[in-house]
Amino acid sequence: MNKVQFEQLDETLYHEKLPNGLQVYILPKKGFSKTYATFTTKYGSIDNHFVPLGEKEPIQVPDGIAHFLEHKMFEKEDGDVFQQFSKQGASANAFTSFTRTAYLFSATGQINENVETLMDFVQEPYFTEKTVEKEKGIIAQEITMYDDQPDWRLYFGMIENLYENHPVKIDIAGTVESIQDITAEHLYTCYHTFYHPSNMVLFIVGAVEPESMMKLVKDNQAGKTFEEPQDIIRMYPEEPTEAHIKERTLEMSVQKPKVFVGIKPELLDLSGEQMLKHELAAQLAFELLFGRTSDFYHHAYESGWIDESYSFDYSLENGFGYALIGSDTQEPKILADEIQHTIQKAIEMWPFGQADLDRVRRKKIGFFLRALNSPEYIANQFTRYAFNDMNLFDVVPALENLEVHDLQEAFYTVSQESQRSVFTILPPKKDSE
Repeated sequence: MNKVQFEQLDETLYHEKLPNGLQVYILPKKGFSKTYATFTTKYGSIDNHFVPLGEKEPIQVPDGIAHFLEHKMFEKEDGDVFQQFSKQGASANAFTSFTRTAYLFSATGQINENVETLMDFVQEPYFTEKTVEKEKGIIAQEITMYDDQPDWRLYFGMIENLYENHPVKIDIAGTVESIQDITAEHLYTCYHTFYHPSNMVLFIVGAVEPESMMKLVKDNQAGKTFEEPQDIIRMYPEEPTEAHIKERTLEMSVQKPKVFVGIKPELLDLSGEQMLKHELAAQLAFELLFGRTSDFYHHAYESGWIDESYSFDYSLENGFGYALIGSDTQEPKILADEIQHTIQKAIEMWPFGQADLDRVRRKKIGFFLRALNSPEYIANQFTRYAFNDMNLFDVVPALENLEVHDLQEAFYTVSQESQRSVFTILPPKKDSE
């Protein structure tokens, strides 16, 4: 078992790659009563075109299948796994994103039993055509519910604006129509391809003793048989650098209009240290331009163009990413124009120096150190970083090494006019009398 000490953060991480390929990480936290564990596969909604395990020809599966599979994993022949966790005093859940599917629990007791339950239920698929058909109605209701949520429509509407071909533009849950085509055979094909231990990470953080916990995990995995690991061949379409749709408007039942300015980054093939450096530099650049201490924010707030819903974000994965800036506003066009103007001005003349960088860097490090008190944050973020060949605990040193030109360079690659788009949700037009 490898032991890595991060003295600056006062953290010790234990790691071992098991013979079946499973990566296991254990982070003991002194003084914590709660333990949080995630069992995550590098498989999300964008992985709809791939070569199945043991085959040579690629297949395309129905949209929304990764999310559908996540739902079905909790249902077994002898009952619902949630009940088992509940009996053991644990709170269990799961989520599917564009790039991963995670199963998790938190508990203060019976940790060994809950870790065993987590591994066992994720590694024992049970699907029948009857239960698959039943689930279609449940997920269709969930999709319809999200379709009625303006903030969700704003978010996905913007991604649809930015991306022409990449499956990131497809709702994670799919559509009511696409899920009707899902069969039990589809689920087993996706499961056997993407849920191999070599494509997964088990992360346990909290009140645990690392040596005994690692032995428990190794004994559990040694008692199971898996096929030989193979490289997974995933296929994604060619995607232009430019935003697909420059501007679009949707009418919904909202009290106040909503608007996002979105930006599609140019650098999409990064991983490891390069990706970490770029993402952090871009996030700090956007913090300087659009954070709550920025000139833009003060001007927009005093002018009444934004309210407490205002947000900005920059996120990058391998193959796609986006910056989003926006708010509920009575002046969507003015706000969108002002955001674009602020970006353009920064492209033409970078307005920030060393003192500005030092200020937002301190803020970012402070946020990160506080977040390390949350087992949930650590487990979820660590896995996301690991799947991109990054280490969560490298964030602080990476931040400390950033220079002003790094922020400037990162910002330029994600801010050109051809990469920008505007998506607006407006209240329905009133019928003229």
